[in-house]
Amino acid sequence: METNHTRKLRPHNRSNFLQNPVSVISAPFFIAALAAAVLFAALLAGCLGTGSILESAFFPGAYEGKGQGYRGPIYVRIELSPAGIEDIVITDHREGAYPGAAAMEELLDLVLETGSTDLDAVSGATYSSRGFLEAVDDALAQAREKIRDKR
Repeated sequence: METNHTRKLRPHNRSNFLQNPVSVISAPFFIAALAAAVLFAALLAGCLGTGSILESAFFPGAYEGKGQGYRGPIYVRIELSPAGIEDIVITDHREGAYPGAAAMEELLDLVLETGSTDLDAVSGATYSSRGFLEAVDDALAQAREKIRDKR
C-alpha cells in the first residue's frame, strides 16, 4: 500500500509584510543597519574616544608638568591650541638613554598621534613611562584649571 506524502502549501499572504516587515529584510542588511545606528548614536552621545585630550576644553598656551620616573622627576613642556596638543618637549629627566628615554620618546609620539594619555607603559620602562605620562597629565591639569578659572 502506497501512501502519498504530499504537503498542502499555504497560499502566500502578502499582508504578512505589514505584520512583520523585518522578515522581508535580509539578515546581513539588518545587522549592518543596526550596527550603523548604534555607532551613530554613540557618536551623538559622545561615548567614543574616552581618554581623548581633544574632548576636553583647554586654555591655549604653554604648560609645564612634572612626573616621577625611575631615577627621579621628569619635566615636560606642552603647547596647547584650541584643537589640542601641538607639541611636547621633555625638558629634564634623569632616566637612562635605554630603555627610559627611548620609551618616553615613543610615548611622546603616541600622545601627539592619538591625542590621549590613556596609553600602556612601554615594557621594560614602566616607571619611566608612567612618569612621562604623569608629567603630561600634570600639565594638562593646569590647562584645565586655567580654563575653569576663566569661566
